[in-house]
Amino acid sequence: MGVREALAALLAPRGDRSVDWVGPTFQSMVLGLTPEELYRTQPHLRTVLSFVARNVAHLGLHGYERVSDTDRKRLSGDPLSDLLSRPNPEMTRYELINTLVSDLGLYDAAYWVVSGSSAARSGWEIRPIPPAWIVEHRGGTAFAVGKYVVQNPGGQRLEIAADDMIVFHGWNPGRPKFGTPPVETLKQVLAEQVQAWSYRQQIWQRGGRVGAYLTRPSGANWSDSARERFAQDWKTRWTGMDGAKAGGTPILEDGMELKKLGFSAREEEWAEVSKVALSTVASVFHVNPVMVGILDNANFSNTKEFRKMLYSETLGPMLAMIEDRLNAFLVPRVTKVASAYVEFNIAEKLQGDFEEQAQVLSSSTGAPWMTRNEARARQNLPSIDGGDVLVTPLNVLIGGQASPRDAGSQNVRSGTPMVKGAEIRLKALKSEAYDELAAKVLERFFERQRTAVLSALSRKADAWWDGERWDGELSADLLKLSLTVTAAAARQMLADAGLRDDYDEAQTVAFLTAVAGSRASAINSTTRDQIKAIREGDGPEGVTDPAHVFDVARDSRALTAGVTLATTFVAFATIEAGKQSGAARKTWLVMSGNPRIEHAAMNGETVSIDDNFSNGAKWPGDPVLGADGVAGCSCEVEVVF
Repeated sequence: MGVREALAALLAPRGDRSVDWVGPTFQSMVLGLTPEELYRTQPHLRTVLSFVARNVAHLGLHGYERVSDTDRKRLSGDPLSDLLSRPNPEMTRYELINTLVSDLGLYDAAYWVVSGSSAARSGWEIRPIPPAWIVEHRGGTAFAVGKYVVQNPGGQRLEIAADDMIVFHGWNPGRPKFGTPPVETLKQVLAEQVQAWSYRQQIWQRGGRVGAYLTRPSGANWSDSARERFAQDWKTRWTGMDGAKAGGTPILEDGMELKKLGFSAREEEWAEVSKVALSTVASVFHVNPVMVGILDNANFSNTKEFRKMLYSETLGPMLAMIEDRLNAFLVPRVTKVASAYVEFNIAEKLQGDFEEQAQVLSSSTGAPWMTRNEARARQNLPSIDGGDVLVTPLNVLIGGQASPRDAGSQNVRSGTPMVKGAEIRLKALKSEAYDELAAKVLERFFERQRTAVLSALSRKADAWWDGERWDGELSADLLKLSLTVTAAAARQMLADAGLRDDYDEAQTVAFLTAVAGSRASAINSTTRDQIKAIREGDGPEGVTDPAHVFDVARDSRALTAGVTLATTFVAFATIEAGKQSGAARKTWLVMSGNPRIEHAAMNGETVSIDDNFSNGAKWPGDPVLGADGVAGCSCEVEVVF
């Protein structure tokens, strides 16, 4: 009998006997529970483990042939690709990988029995074996097992040679053939959760269900009949779903008082304990707590970054381990392609949405990258005649515009060589590094301000706001930032254009000092007014803590204001460098996909280098537009020589 037949016999049902097997005795875990029981009963363990397993299983696992260092071909019709798409008659690829990662997460070990051959009609088969079924190891060395003894819930046993299995396991400090189950590391946390769950259940089952009680003065006379009458009247009128006046306000007899009794979940700190437990379980599996529902410090920006980290820092090491194991022990056995390998399709997860992909691909190729029929297929529409031809717009030529999305003048940018007698258009490309630098300056300032202001408020100090101090500190920070950004942006533009670096920072100090002062005053006024509103009860609904103002400042205001500041400084540097180098005109350019209506109408507007644009500004972010006119603006300006 071959391995596949023996395994089929082991898995076959035995009559009508139903066996409810709860796991092995050799791996009894926390509080006498097996890993399976812990998974079934501990919600935090199940949340994190299933999160990891599902996200790995969601990735595609494909087979490839390495043709050369710069070329690879997807395997199709090969035993390896067939095996990955249908590992056995009962399972899909997703289910196989989900089982693998779940076993690794719970036991730090997973077992596959690989049987069949390329010559056999039925081909190859992978059968995952629950780690709980591996009851004994035989033979081998200190580093490798010779045979595995498998015992199913019905008590049937089978020996399987190690050569017929692919075994995945983690590291164990003293036993190189075994892993170390993470649930052992979580013993104290899981034990605490078991106790907390048990305690809450005991309270519900045994605790008194008294939410309030009535009192009477100690000297009040109350006959037995009067007491019984009152009790009966209370039950009839004020309690239960059928009480005539249930939910209303009871009228008590003279001297009576209604007093509440009991502790809230907040007083028992059940919610906080639960968060700490979930966070600890997540840390053991190297998962960021935000990804499994702890949103205390979450915002759109960091959640987006955590999503990218999921398939690099979080799941990347596990994916590499699985790929290495399969490429070393499964691939050579199944396929005859010498340079074959398997790989998870991580790129599919890390790529942006369709709009981002379209913009990047269009810009990087310098031309449209989809035919009309390919676009129609994405919308489940039928193809049309002539739709397989790649259309190239008239404004796109080889060596012309960088992208069909560009429009006229913005095609000519930094780096265009200076040709005598030709009209040259230049703009300093705004870098995200400028946005991040400005945001960090504001974040550091908000943290200093938070500490001082909240401390003064806690002392109930009358002079909790020192406007002169905050305006002075932030103004100094913004002046230093503006000089750094404007000098870098101006010199970048001049160097790319091949112009001599004649940029004179000294000519800009007076203006940038005034800009820094006005922006500092506006930012601090907003912070002060928001705190005053909360203290006077006019803040956001449900918000009573002034610390909320600084939480918002850290999580969103710093980034938004940073983008606005960077836009202002880069645009000013572009104009100033152009004026100092002899530029004649300037053009307003809209770069955002969702610009202000008034800015969209100005796109491409060109005026003399010394004149104002139609909105009265000299450049995007000009302080003359006021706070509402510059907030969130990401437009750019181009100078023309």
